[in-house]
Amino acid sequence: MADAHPPELIRLLSAPDPPTRDAAWDAFVAAHSRLLLHTARSLNHDHDAAMDGYAYVLQALRENEYRRLRAYAADGRSKFSTWLVVVARRLCLDFHRKRYGRARESGEGSRETRAARRRLVDLVAEELDTSRFAPRASSDPAAELQDRERAAALGAALCALPPRDRLLLALRFEDDLPAREIARVMDLPTPFHVYRRLNTLLASLRHSLRQHGPEGAV
Repeated sequence: MADAHPPELIRLLSAPDPPTRDAAWDAFVAAHSRLLLHTARSLNHDHDAAMDGYAYVLQALRENEYRRLRAYAADGRSKFSTWLVVVARRLCLDFHRKRYGRARESGEGSRETRAARRRLVDLVAEELDTSRFAPRASSDPAAELQDRERAAALGAALCALPPRDRLLLALRFEDDLPAREIARVMDLPTPFHVYRRLNTLLASLRHSLRQHGPEGAV
């Protein structure tokens, strides 16, 4: 069952004075440091860059009287740690863009980025069998409209997933983490539970795509 506000977060956000708040912040960092470090490292395998990203995440979480942490709202479905990983991932990506800018059209970084995107597309295409939904070279307005509707359906299905499921897909397809690591990050009992949930999610996405096939069939 998903947790509500964890006790270390409650103590931090309800601290009545700066000394108490500083002590609560130290306790919060101690409780979640491993998770935040793992998130930073999953996005950058260079140790120094990962540590800089980790420091940036801590600074950003502390800004404006913990504004980002105060935005957390327990929804009864996802654990706070999952929400925190999603926020940390976004902050790490923001830090990377601020420091290095967006990848240029040439150079090693750009090649790596394109390779990662191709890997994601290939994996999704393979496991979802989305090749049949690929945009067709056609001048038929009706066919082009159908292609756009299918792409929008898949995007909407992904956006409708709970944060925990979106994180699972991101760790699998974007970060290319093995099931063992995903189970550890997401507190799943075994890698088998990772594969089982992935299969369920992929089946759900296939179902969403089928609804937009010709006359509702693939």
